[in-house]
Amino acid sequence: MNDDRESILPREVGKHARGSLHGRRRRSATEVNNLPRFRYHSETAPSVTVVIPTLNEGANLPYVLERVPAWIDEVIIVDGNSTDDTVEVAKSVRPDITVIFQTGKGKGNAIIGGIEAATSDVVVLLDADGSTDPADIPRFVAALRTGADFAKGTRFVMGGGSADLTPLRRFGSKAFAKFVNTLFGSTYTDVLYGYNAFWRRCMNDLNIDCDGFEVEPLLAIRALRSNIRVVEVPSFEPKRLSGISKLHAARDGMRILRMILGEWIRPG
Repeated sequence: MNDDRESILPREVGKHARGSLHGRRRRSATEVNNLPRFRYHSETAPSVTVVIPTLNEGANLPYVLERVPAWIDEVIIVDGNSTDDTVEVAKSVRPDITVIFQTGKGKGNAIIGGIEAATSDVVVLLDADGSTDPADIPRFVAALRTGADFAKGTRFVMGGGSADLTPLRRFGSKAFAKFVNTLFGSTYTDVLYGYNAFWRRCMNDLNIDCDGFEVEPLLAIRALRSNIRVVEVPSFEPKRLSGISKLHAARDGMRILRMILGEWIRPG
C-alpha cells in the first residue's frame, strides 16, 4: 500500500499505536501484545446518536440537519437558551429531533448534557455552524466499528483540511497539538477540532468536567490517559455558514493552556 493511501485512513495516535509518522521506534510484536487489551466491538451495526450544541444557530441548522445521514438513529440538539428561532427551525427540519436545554453555560456543558441524554451505542459530536460536515459521519463510525474506541477528527492530514482557519488559529491549532504530544507521548495532528465520535460506553473513561471550548483537547487527552484506543480521522472543515463564532482566540486559548497543564500535573 502506498504512503498516500495510508495517510487518508484513520491513524492511531495513542499508546496502542505500533509506530508513528514521526520516525520513532516501532514497537515489537511482544510489546504490542503486552499492551492493555482493546475493547471487543460487536460486528452488529451500532446505533448512532448525533449531539449538536446550539446557541442562536437558526440560520445554519437547516443545512446541517439535512446533511445528517438518514440512517442516524437519534439527533439531539442541546440549546443554550437561544434568542432566535433555533429550536423551532430544528423541529421543523427534523420533527423527530430531541431538544434539551443547557443547565449551565459553555460548549463543554452542552456536550455533557447531550451525551448524558444519548441512548445509542455511538455518540458523534457536531457543530451547528456547518464547520463539521455531517457527510463525514460514516468515516468516524467506520473507524469505531473497526476497533477504535475514540475517533478524533483532524484537519491536518491528507483527506482533511479547512476553509475556516485564520493564520493565527492554524498556528495555534498546530502548536497545541505539538504541546499535547510532548507532554503525553501521543502523535496527534489536531486536538482543537470539534468533530469527535466514540462508543457511549467510554463516557466514564472520558469523564468530561469542563464548561468551555477546552472540551475538545480535554477529550483528546482523557482518551489517551484512559488507555482506550484512539485514532485520528481526516475531515474537511468548511467555513461557518453565517453568524459570528463564539470562540475568542486569546481568552479560550488561555483556558485551553491551563486545562492541558492541569491534566499534565493531575495524578494518574
